[in-house]
Amino acid sequence: MPRRYDPDRRQRITDAAIRVVGERGIAGLSHRAVAAEADVPLGSTTYHFASLDDLLVAALRQSNATWLAGIEEWERGVDPSAPLADELTRLVADSLAGDRSRVELEYELYLAALRHEVVRPLAAECLDAMVELFERRTGDVGTARALVGLIDGLMLQHLLTGRTFGRAEVRDALARVIG
Repeated sequence: MPRRYDPDRRQRITDAAIRVVGERGIAGLSHRAVAAEADVPLGSTTYHFASLDDLLVAALRQSNATWLAGIEEWERGVDPSAPLADELTRLVADSLAGDRSRVELEYELYLAALRHEVVRPLAAECLDAMVELFERRTGDVGTARALVGLIDGLMLQHLLTGRTFGRAEVRDALARVIG
């Protein structure tokens, strides 16, 4: 039987890996689970991704690209006459609004770098790209790095505690870092 031409299979497998992590967490990621989710033979997942780390790298790379595209879209929409703390508060609020599972997935993949050394460079690249974007607005790399750390911390705390988003509290914290 001739091999079926399926140019999108690798992407479908990556998308399926992201869905599996979103539903089951990193511990639920397996070639078998991803193959079932992508509706492809198990051999396809191991053909395109020899190891689970390879699959995790592809998922994190795609998740980072989506996250950074959202940050870049935010940056293009920044009102130059508004205080930066207000605009960053809007970024955090918009990120946490709507589909909570999307943000949880992004952090699940991002925090996978704690246990999977192979994805650490991707997590670092994402952080550095965010710092670069914020530095354009602050003019200072130290302030930009502090803002990235604060925003990550605020978002994680919100996800972990389920507390109501406190716009004034977030704005005040961001304003303190900006100076």
